[in-house]
Amino acid sequence: MSVQVGDKAPVFTLVSSEKESISLDQYKGKNVVLLFFPMAFTGVCTTELCGMRDNIASYQGLDAEILAISVDSPFTLDKFKSDQNLNFPLLSDFNKEVSQNYGAYYEEFVLGLKGVSKRAAFVIDKEGTVRYAEVLDNAGELPNFAAVKETLQESN
Repeated sequence: MSVQVGDKAPVFTLVSSEKESISLDQYKGKNVVLLFFPMAFTGVCTTELCGMRDNIASYQGLDAEILAISVDSPFTLDKFKSDQNLNFPLLSDFNKEVSQNYGAYYEEFVLGLKGVSKRAAFVIDKEGTVRYAEVLDNAGELPNFAAVKETLQESN
């Protein structure tokens, strides 16, 4: 099952890298760019999230908050966030439920690793409706961030 444009975004509460509970419901009234990424400290994930860090002002200008989710533990995400100076919440889907609910989930990843988030991007509008959904099967690819920004501009 995967989340499609027009669906209500599945709500969730996850633990952040700061060991706080963060719920999608906290972001009602704002646009959310929800990113799933396979693993902290890997090359493409670092490139993707550092790109978001460097462009955060343009997302804030579109009244959007960024949330990034992986199956890494909160402790790993805390180290990754501080090493890369990331300026948005990293959330631990350690139990793998949210990745599966969004259809952004590898049963089997590389090196025989099982149960890893696929790289994916969703735009959720202020009412909690999915306006953009992109799930990549190839972890080496990046989401289409031009299309993400275009969707945000249309939502405002």
